Amino acid sequence: MFLFFVAAAVLGVLMVFDSPAVDYRYVAAGAVLPLAEGVTGRPLILHTLLGSVVLLSLVMLSTVGSRLLRRRLLGVPIGTFVFLVVSGAWTRTELFWWPVAGLDGIAAAPLPEFDRPLAVLILFELLGVCAAGWLVHRFELTRAENRRLLFSSGRLPGEHLR
Repeated sequence: MFLFFVAAAVLGVLMVFDSPAVDYRYVAAGAVLPLAEGVTGRPLILHTLLGSVVLLSLVMLSTVGSRLLRRRLLGVPIGTFVFLVVSGAWTRTELFWWPVAGLDGIAAAPLPEFDRPLAVLILFELLGVCAAGWLVHRFELTRAENRRLLFSSGRLPGEHLR
């Protein structure tokens, strides 16, 4: 599941913030960043609320005085927060609230995003493909100038927002 997380994060942020200033490249990167923990086969810090809060704090503290960089980098922790919701990590109290709910939650169970039947995982990825297709259609990303805007600035064409 890759497109599912990317599409869910972009759609979620688009619906909640509806801002032309969001850099969706960073949102998408943040939404898949916790998947890197899949190398271990166990959920680690990026599958916890603390991980996203620490990441958000790091962005805020490291970008004091640099508003443009802050606006860009905020997409990463926003993406990780979306990941926590759509992956189902929040349903595992010991993992989501680690270390508040105890120290046993981290690295103790299989990854929540893959702890489902294969048919469900395939369905989720197909939903991600459909959502990505809708985004391409809605924001006319088949047009070269719109793709160029997205890839160079991370923004979606403003005339298509709202």
